[in-house]
Amino acid sequence: MVRISKTITAMIIVLSVVSCNQEKQNENPLLAEFSTPFQTPPFDKIKHEHYVPAIDSAIAEAKGEIDRIINNSEEPTFENTIAALDASGRRLSMVSNILFNLNGAETDTVLQRIVREVSPKLTDFSNDVSLNPQLFERIKTVWNMRDSLNLTVEQKTLLDNSYKGFVRSGANLNDEDKEKFRAISKELADLSLQFSENLLAETNAYTLRIKDEKDLAGLPQSLIDAAALTAKDKGIEGWAFTLDYPMYGPFMKYAENRELRKELYTAYANRCFKGNEFDNQEIAKKIANLRLQRANILGFSNYANFVLEERMAKSSDNVNKFLQHLVDASIPATKLEVEELKKFAAEQGFKGSIERWDWSFYTEKLKMSKYSYNEEDVKPYFQLEKVIDGVFMLTNKLYGLTYKPNANIPVYHADVKAYEVYDESGKLISILYLDFFPRAGKSGGAWMTSFRSQYKEAGVDVRPFVSIVTNFTKPTEKDPSLLTFDEFTTFLHEFGHALHGMLTECTYSSVSGTSVYRDFVELPSQILENWATQKEYLDLFAVHYKTGEKMPQELIQKIIDSENFQAGYFSLRQLGFGILDMNWHSIEKPVTVSVDEFEKKSIGKFDVLPSVKGTNMSVGFGHIFEGGYAAGYYSYKWAEVLDADAFEVFKQHGIFDKETAKSFRDNILSKGGSEHPMELYKRFRGQEPTIDALLIRSGLKK
Repeated sequence: MVRISKTITAMIIVLSVVSCNQEKQNENPLLAEFSTPFQTPPFDKIKHEHYVPAIDSAIAEAKGEIDRIINNSEEPTFENTIAALDASGRRLSMVSNILFNLNGAETDTVLQRIVREVSPKLTDFSNDVSLNPQLFERIKTVWNMRDSLNLTVEQKTLLDNSYKGFVRSGANLNDEDKEKFRAISKELADLSLQFSENLLAETNAYTLRIKDEKDLAGLPQSLIDAAALTAKDKGIEGWAFTLDYPMYGPFMKYAENRELRKELYTAYANRCFKGNEFDNQEIAKKIANLRLQRANILGFSNYANFVLEERMAKSSDNVNKFLQHLVDASIPATKLEVEELKKFAAEQGFKGSIERWDWSFYTEKLKMSKYSYNEEDVKPYFQLEKVIDGVFMLTNKLYGLTYKPNANIPVYHADVKAYEVYDESGKLISILYLDFFPRAGKSGGAWMTSFRSQYKEAGVDVRPFVSIVTNFTKPTEKDPSLLTFDEFTTFLHEFGHALHGMLTECTYSSVSGTSVYRDFVELPSQILENWATQKEYLDLFAVHYKTGEKMPQELIQKIIDSENFQAGYFSLRQLGFGILDMNWHSIEKPVTVSVDEFEKKSIGKFDVLPSVKGTNMSVGFGHIFEGGYAAGYYSYKWAEVLDADAFEVFKQHGIFDKETAKSFRDNILSKGGSEHPMELYKRFRGQEPTIDALLIRSGLKK
């Protein structure tokens, strides 16, 4: 997942610029020139009280930059208008990136209040930029001359994005509609923040306390040790299990106590659905309805069509046909898988219907029965430190990258490690931050983000600051951090995003790195997951943390054999999320029914297990209600088509083939959003992608 920071890329005129004198700038580390290595953020000096004055000052500075563009007496040109607009607000982008990234990775109630205070200011500023008629007139003048300007492909893309971006942000609206657009934008920003804060609060509020050792039956020792350490940290006796996924997932797979599985599942699935102060039901409805209003004001029948106009998929009809094609391929396999699991559970002595808190438990037992594969057998070979080395080695073999840890680069938490990243020529290409473990101030899940984008200015290639944030299994008092296979592939996934951010070679920041179509951004991440089961790669680093022995071929084959286990079920589950997203954003009238009723009508037909009263997916669906994937969750499946098709080239020429890697780097990773993604893809692959490779890889087609 790529986390979209709440930064500002479009800027506007305002009456005057509030200046900060040098003395005040020196007092506030966010306003002074960073004296850190490579001018990285001075996290060790930043205090909460620095953010608001820094945001205010950076907005004022950006307003002055926009003012100069508008008041330029020269005729509008690409350089004095489009390029100048792209270059404006860099301090504001840096400060807001720091603030919002930390609000996701290391927040507290004070920081959340600060974000709430500055968000309306940032939204007002963004609206002032995009709704300013004088600025838009200059952009439109350049746009109208575009065919005679002899622009590069990247410049044409930037001009196209700038013009369309302003139109899509309301620049052509009348004054009355502009004011409506402003109000909606501000309310949406506030609601998305509230949605996120509620989900984090509900996740942190729950702890399953176990005092009787017999209730730990079935759990792996590593999870028991982690729960003991969590209890110790919380100052309670016994064992403590949280809703963080490194604890929740294994508990649901292995805990023999069915009532405790039910309790933990219910606690996870009813977050923000209890009618308390952290309830997200009305917030989700308001967000969907406001997005519809905004789309209507801009002339679209629904929000999905507004979003998809600037995506590879183009329209909601195309997305729905794509999803339905995969649904049709998944349903027959899913039905067989459900019957197989029910039969297996009955043979194990289980009586009654399989409930949602039973699925993972019996699935794990069935997988063990069929393949003699248990993820606990794999974890000893994925010690985190070795995995880091392995991912570094992979990118070295493919792209010649090397990594140098630098303890002098300030970090925002003791868990975070910073690296200098160099290419094969010895050029610094990025600073990379790695932040692995869950904590109270960190949102759940995993994502890649940036503190600074890449761009070129006055002959200088300004390199990016990229961050990977995850919630992996923590070390215990007995063992180091040992990753599950899913956590290992998640690391590869996020590192693929990081490569997209680090290897970019663009001139303009707004098209560099991961600034691409949402249904293209997952290609670099998902293709890297393909190396997870390649023995030639695993042999480089996957050794038992105690014995030093390489992962045996037999175990690797078990992973491969089990990869398509319940492929239909997991495909249908993912497709259900995509369809739920599309339904929320394809409404053409405001939602008036309850969130629960809306959800059941959207994806109830895909339920292969009994629904559980008092639980709901939508109210915890952060991807679409606060994470930037609205009308875009389908992109994970869309990108699976791309990555399965693209990896065929590596399979044909060798998984470490330098020429293939160079082509992928030159045509995909380095280009960012400087060209249309289909053109970039065809340049690498030689043809448009087909769905066949994905269906075959998933075992859904012979």
